[in-house]
Amino acid sequence: MSRASLEKRPEEVQAMFDDVAPRYDLVNDILSMGQTRLWRKVVVDAVGAEPGQRVLDLAAGTGTSSEPYADAGIEVVACDFSLGMLRVGKRRRPDIDFVAGDATDLPFADESFDATTISFGLRNVGDPQKGLAEMLRVTKPGGTLVVCEFSHPTFAPWRTVYTEYLMRALPPIARKVASNPDAYVYLAESIRAWPNQDGLASWIADAGWESCRYRNLSGGIVAVHRATKPLDADAATAAERQAKASQYLRHRASRSTL
Repeated sequence: MSRASLEKRPEEVQAMFDDVAPRYDLVNDILSMGQTRLWRKVVVDAVGAEPGQRVLDLAAGTGTSSEPYADAGIEVVACDFSLGMLRVGKRRRPDIDFVAGDATDLPFADESFDATTISFGLRNVGDPQKGLAEMLRVTKPGGTLVVCEFSHPTFAPWRTVYTEYLMRALPPIARKVASNPDAYVYLAESIRAWPNQDGLASWIADAGWESCRYRNLSGGIVAVHRATKPLDADAATAAERQAKASQYLRHRASRSTL
């Protein structure tokens, strides 16, 4: 795996997640010092789904993020491009619908879901803007998008401490607890290369979503963005927005951070 950037080869990222799948959830809990459970709860609350609705959980991995919806009687589809992750999840939760899929070319019909959410996965999509446009396509008009992703701490001294942890403390910890510690070095670098909160909000808006707002968690280490699909987003309008999103991405391709 080469050093992280916003230019990612899907087959490399997929192989990386296949490799770490068996201990992925445990290692995440250790490295985040237990914060992942709090972050997941905020996401579920932001999605606000109710029984009778259908939720697409992208980059669902082993399905940990999908479980709250299934437990509440909400139909949830856990989608990921790592077959290793999906196999682990299906063994643990056979009641959840696990589907293999690429976020940039989703295997679902237009307007199939009341809400679409992705946690800590948009950063690993080869073309994030195309992924956001695909999420718009499969979400019903008036439906919700919730993106939970690592971001930029808002307090400068805390940002310095966090960056030092990512690049100095995280790799040694990963070597002790992870099956593939190099994967976590890549993940740390990809976090540093990711846009800040306002930058991601711009990406979401340019993909065609409206009313985008975000909430910082843990001092900005994580940000949860929430947006809505316009009620008048017919096929022609959606195609026009996707074209604009692609043009925007080409224009910004030389910038790795905002």
